[in-house]
Amino acid sequence: MSGESVRAGSKQFAPNNVLVAKRQALGWSRNRAARELERAGRDRGLSVPELGTIEKALYRHETGRAAYRDPLYVELYCLVYEATVQDLFGEIEPASSANGEAFGVRSHKFVAAYIGAEQVDALITRGVVAKHPPQCGLECHVADVAHAEGERRLYVWPFGVAIFHVVEELELPNIARLAVWRRKTYARELEWASSHLSGLTGALVEASYVLSTYWLHQPSWPGHEMDAAIRIMCAPRVLLERASEATEASLAHAELVERSLLAEGYEPAEMVPFGIKGISIGYASWSGVVYCPTAPRRALAEDELVTIELATQAIWAYCEHINRQVEQGMDPEVPEPYGWRFLRGVRSRLTNARPQETGQHRSMRTAILDTSGLIGHLSQAIDILRETSER
Repeated sequence: MSGESVRAGSKQFAPNNVLVAKRQALGWSRNRAARELERAGRDRGLSVPELGTIEKALYRHETGRAAYRDPLYVELYCLVYEATVQDLFGEIEPASSANGEAFGVRSHKFVAAYIGAEQVDALITRGVVAKHPPQCGLECHVADVAHAEGERRLYVWPFGVAIFHVVEELELPNIARLAVWRRKTYARELEWASSHLSGLTGALVEASYVLSTYWLHQPSWPGHEMDAAIRIMCAPRVLLERASEATEASLAHAELVERSLLAEGYEPAEMVPFGIKGISIGYASWSGVVYCPTAPRRALAEDELVTIELATQAIWAYCEHINRQVEQGMDPEVPEPYGWRFLRGVRSRLTNARPQETGQHRSMRTAILDTSGLIGHLSQAIDILRETSER
């Protein structure tokens, strides 16, 4: 019954799956857990009920048949399971949604790797990739790649960067499930991208990171929760413990944290909005980007976000390669056409407004660049390459 409500007669109960998961992780029956609660209480000098009463309360708390507002039990659970009140209980009221429905979102993952300019030239020469219209003025080539879960598109740039663009349609009951799915699939995507690129190039390639953009086309939260929900979606790792694996226990905990944040609000200072009131809601952060077109015919198009992200991540990965060489004590080596003058031109193209660019597009571009840290990354790489070339 994990994750589902339990119905008894005409009354519906919401199980506390975190309590269940904590107990089961220790390999305890309810009787054993009740004995541990009793022992912890007596060791603490607390006046605790009889064992049978504790076991009955434990059953009722786990299944949702009774509210766990009794301070004694809250303290005992926190002691025995070595957890905080928020970890175990979050908000008591269930998470709300507009009509009790799932939300629909299209996930765009960008899986980046540096493979080297020579390898890109080889892929072009062999006809593995074909010329594609420039992305924000950057020449690139593409190829569709078959995959068991659907096609992915591989983009490569002549300065040596490869990015897989992975698009997945999702329908989920809450953001907690998105957070767990994201953590689980990130590791899988990195492994797959590294293996595939190594096979294509005949060299050892290690994909370095994954970044996500979410196109929220079917929200499911009431108006007063909508903004907080999109902010949480923009940085879903806030719902997960740092070292937690993608398990049912981590999901249950994430659901409790989500309820708490939706009720209290979530407004991290580093998150940058770029939506237009009455048209869209958009946020960018270091973790990713979320956009919800509330007036689709007046909002940004989905491919506009994808184009900006592809260009941003391509240059980010290139600068990362340059900085990594410096950190290893080497003077960076880059292809002649893609030195500091090239990067200076890229910085100008990415940061300066275009004559026919809309205000919405400019806000999106600025938010993505600011939160990605790319401009600082670019400036550092330009300075490094310029200094090296003048020696």
